[in-house]
Amino acid sequence: MAGWGRAYTTLTAPFFGKAHVAYVPNGKVIGLSKIPRLVDVFARRLQVQERLTRQIGEAITDAINPQGVAVILEAQHLCMMMRGVEKQHSSTVTSAMLGVFKTQLQTRNEFLSLVRRNGSSF
Repeated sequence: MAGWGRAYTTLTAPFFGKAHVAYVPNGKVIGLSKIPRLVDVFARRLQVQERLTRQIGEAITDAINPQGVAVILEAQHLCMMMRGVEKQHSSTVTSAMLGVFKTQLQTRNEFLSLVRRNGSSF
């Protein structure tokens, strides 16, 4: 899902990109439309990408206590594209792996292969 955020350290330069989110249910599930809404709630805040990634995973964990949550954010930061290093095609990738995504290599690898297959840049 594509989205926008505003970088905490560069208040005038937003970042934009994709969020890849997965979870393994533990009895409770959430509707698919809730995940992009959750991403948007946190992305609207003044934010650093690392914290945004972690907050999305922790919010899903707090809400439904799944077996695991995985979040990968790929973002292009306008502060890098317009100022300073002026790298037009650079992106920053952050991840948060919780529960079985952290402890079980096979589960994590399945998620990563699905993300790569769907056009991820990393």
